[in-house]
Amino acid sequence: MSSIWNQANQQLRDLVSYEPGKPIEEVARELGLKPSEIIKLASNENPLGPSPKAIAAMQSMLDQSHIYPDGGGYKLRTAIAEKFGLEMGNVILGNGSNEIIEFIGHAFLHPGAEVVTAKHAFVVYKLMATLFGARTVEVPDPGFTHDLEAMADAITPATKEIFIANPNNPTGTLVEQAALDKFMDRVPEHVVVVFDEAYYEFLDNPPDTLRYLREGRNVVILRTFSKIQGLAALRIGYGLARRELADIIQKTRQPFNANALAQAAALAGLADEEHQQRTRDVNREGRAYFEQSFAEMGLEYVPSHANFVLVKVGDGDDLFQKFLRQGMIVRAMRAYQLPEWVRVSVGTMPQNQRFIQLLRQYLA
Repeated sequence: MSSIWNQANQQLRDLVSYEPGKPIEEVARELGLKPSEIIKLASNENPLGPSPKAIAAMQSMLDQSHIYPDGGGYKLRTAIAEKFGLEMGNVILGNGSNEIIEFIGHAFLHPGAEVVTAKHAFVVYKLMATLFGARTVEVPDPGFTHDLEAMADAITPATKEIFIANPNNPTGTLVEQAALDKFMDRVPEHVVVVFDEAYYEFLDNPPDTLRYLREGRNVVILRTFSKIQGLAALRIGYGLARRELADIIQKTRQPFNANALAQAAALAGLADEEHQQRTRDVNREGRAYFEQSFAEMGLEYVPSHANFVLVKVGDGDDLFQKFLRQGMIVRAMRAYQLPEWVRVSVGTMPQNQRFIQLLRQYLA
């Protein structure tokens, strides 16, 4: 019997599935630990959890779980639009902002197309390009920061999409407004620029990418409720684009892709500025603690603008495995061509202190 692979789309052979941070429940099963004994600092989650208002909103929806959600996401899209001075037609909802990356691929990618990314950018960009048979052009990023001049140089007639993660995952680096403006002046109309701003809310003075949308440029701005809002389990994110581009992307969306609980929680969380500020404060303190501790230990690290820090430990896979056996989950970086590094998310201060304690023991 011949292999079914002979019938499958050939680009799937080269597709490397995304590996998320190891779940707490999986570690507990494998190592015989109690879930309560495990600390997860691997997936850039909010250590404070969701907004209490978001939890209340979800609870109020539970008895309506037999009813399909609003497929158009009217209330949530309207609230997002109002927050940013846009119209509802500029807003696309996704099952996480990752799904919108797939929507954009459906809309513009095909075999022979090209996608431009930074070398150490979020691996899902390359994964999605491969899924659609497109080629990924990875541009070196000196200092782990997007080299926008080199990325603009990499544009060809085949280029369909350019991804700029800002702040970037997994490096935490930021490209400032002047560099973005200079870059956008060089981008031709046939290219869609995707600004992935999953960590946008952690910035004190974020660059203004909405100006490009208002100018009518072909940009898509991705944001998520998974990070500062603490709603990662619900998979809810959004994209912002000019109306014509948003209409194209909407056509690739499955019906009811954003569930009712997610929409309700996101709507409530969006308005809870107090919870977001508490999260920023906890993150700022924890990130500074990590970076100071790394400096004291003489470790190379990348100063971060997000809710995680990338640090060079010698053998990231070895540290990951040894920490795992002690109930601490971090993220090894071999998949990002950084085998000597790990990425650690900012947790509560006791969690952060436990990580530093284990790290000192490991290095000793």
